[in-house]
Amino acid sequence: MTIAITDVVLRDAHQSLFATRLRLDDMLPIAAQLDDVGYGSLECWGGATFDACIRFLGEDPWLRLRELKKAMPKTPLQMLLRGQNLLGYRHYADDVVERFVERAVKNGMDVFRVFDAMNDPRNMKAALQAVRSHGAHAQGTLSYTTSPAHTLQTWLDLTEQLLETGVDSIAIKDMSGILTPMAAYELVSEIKKHFEVRLHLHCHATTGMAEMALLKAIEAGVDGVDTAISSMSATYGHPATEALVATLAGTEHDTGLDILKLENIAAYFREVRKKYHAFEGQLKGYDSRILVAQVPGGMLTNLESQLKQQNAADKLDQVLAEIPRVREDLGFIPLVTPTSQIVGTQAVLNVLTGERYKTIAKETAGILKGEYGHTPEPVNAALQARVLEGGAPVTCRPADLLKPELAELEADVRRQAQEKGIQLAGNAIDDVLTVALFPQIGLKFLENRHNPAAFEPLPQAEAAQPVAKAEKPAASGIYTVEVEGKAFVVKVSDGGDISQLTAAAPAASSAPATAPAGAGTPVTAPLAG
Repeated sequence: MTIAITDVVLRDAHQSLFATRLRLDDMLPIAAQLDDVGYGSLECWGGATFDACIRFLGEDPWLRLRELKKAMPKTPLQMLLRGQNLLGYRHYADDVVERFVERAVKNGMDVFRVFDAMNDPRNMKAALQAVRSHGAHAQGTLSYTTSPAHTLQTWLDLTEQLLETGVDSIAIKDMSGILTPMAAYELVSEIKKHFEVRLHLHCHATTGMAEMALLKAIEAGVDGVDTAISSMSATYGHPATEALVATLAGTEHDTGLDILKLENIAAYFREVRKKYHAFEGQLKGYDSRILVAQVPGGMLTNLESQLKQQNAADKLDQVLAEIPRVREDLGFIPLVTPTSQIVGTQAVLNVLTGERYKTIAKETAGILKGEYGHTPEPVNAALQARVLEGGAPVTCRPADLLKPELAELEADVRRQAQEKGIQLAGNAIDDVLTVALFPQIGLKFLENRHNPAAFEPLPQAEAAQPVAKAEKPAASGIYTVEVEGKAFVVKVSDGGDISQLTAAAPAASSAPATAPAGAGTPVTAPLAG
């Protein structure tokens, strides 16, 4: 069985490696070559890219999608969608979810990988149904994690619930790189044994197990896997595409991809990546701490940045140790956007304040109240009582508490645009959805859409260090050198070698003694050595 490859170079690779900063101008020159490879799909949108486009880059994410589709018409384009959260950080009403999916399809999206940070299938249902209703590929997701609350049966039950909702395929999303090779084999084998479903595997390379997990999953019958082109792979990111292609070449699982085409693409990104050096994380090799902390690749760079801003970079290990404790208090939730940010932020607060839960973040309180959906296990009862303040937790699908909001959002955006003199896009609904997802940042983007000065400057390649010119060998001669008040006579032979070192006769004054030879040059050396 041929294995389908999804390359994540245009989305999750740069999100994990350099804070989602890859710009459209660095994607388009290589797009035709990417389109010619024969990938099963190319992940290029969703996740944190929407936020990064309007917050940092000054790019219209909808325009990015259209341009990529125009440049890569042959290859299915794929995105990561956070279920009822879409690409924002709260739940949106069903009418917003439906319209967002419709517009994404219209702008060029083909495959939607839909997940929920809580693994609550109720939070994925509206998005999955919208994807299928608009003729795109709906991929439900198991956000893989380990805890006392997660067993093999947990994943089989969730797979069954997603199939009942209606999906075209299932993805196993190992966002932290904690899926062991043998667990991958067992999980894929059992899902394939119980259900007729196309199965895809996504692993991060952070802990060093990803390549082995992919290979064991392939042996067990997985249909497709995620990789990243080699020059945009590893550390916080993903297994290298070329390595897997070479591994499977000539076997029953041969990908059929041309490694020479891949090498040309790798060479391109090898140069492009140099421009984004300022956003690179600190990880070299692998990080076994993640086997305990379960921190996703992109979250590591964010944690490092957050602590640096607080002048507390030395607290990273303490924060990583605190994360599993916070996660347990919140019912062993998986760590994936937005829960990874919520747990990470609370762990940082607990460490920096010196007292656990001295401050409870608003989003942490939301999980304790049930506003994000079911947790795998009950949350810490004392913390929950503290935030509920006598109230009752949410037990229904959280979005059921939301009234339709699209019409009101659209009217509000049009009003603000008129007041501020903002010209909305030809398809104004795209701008409405941008502001709906990110009210303040979205509106600021619309105001400054054609003003690059309002956003981060274009990245620049690190200036090459000047190569020191080889100095000519020191001339021969005799020199007097003073070290800590003592004078020494140094005889230097041709080529610069010291051939004689003797203490000089004491001088009457504190001035450096002159060399006995007329060609000598006095040299003072106030530092020893």
